[in-house]
Amino acid sequence: MTISVLVVCLGNICRSPMGEAVLRNEALKRGITNIYVDSAGTAAAFIGEDPDERITIVIVQKSVPISHSARQLRASDFTSFDYILAADGSNLRALKRHVGRRERSKAVVRLWGSYLPDNKPIQDPYYGGLDGFTEVYEQCVKLSNAFLDQVAGKKT
Repeated sequence: MTISVLVVCLGNICRSPMGEAVLRNEALKRGITNIYVDSAGTAAAFIGEDPDERITIVIVQKSVPISHSARQLRASDFTSFDYILAADGSNLRALKRHVGRRERSKAVVRLWGSYLPDNKPIQDPYYGGLDGFTEVYEQCVKLSNAFLDQVAGKKT
């Protein structure tokens, strides 16, 4: 059975595409191939755009593959994904208010940070420098492994 995961932030050009790429990569490093990962934004501002270039810089440095075009969250995401992971509290609230959540939703909707004891959101690095994107990468690695530990079993 394939596990399907949607990572969500505001514009789908920073945190969520990085989270998507990192989660997929961490799963593959564990030999988990029965996982489908995508990402989306709660806002429509950047539909069709590539990820922020600072993400690409960090991801390339870490040898993590990424191929992404921004998209907005759809009502059908709540019935097609097993897990929808919000980058922060604002996006979690938007997900909980979304009409798709009320239409036969099968998705577990959670703050991605809730998979770690500190329950920390992923801060938006958009208005900062490259260091903020590196911090988001490191947080995504930790969150990916904590998520995979819970849904696919502890790393061996």
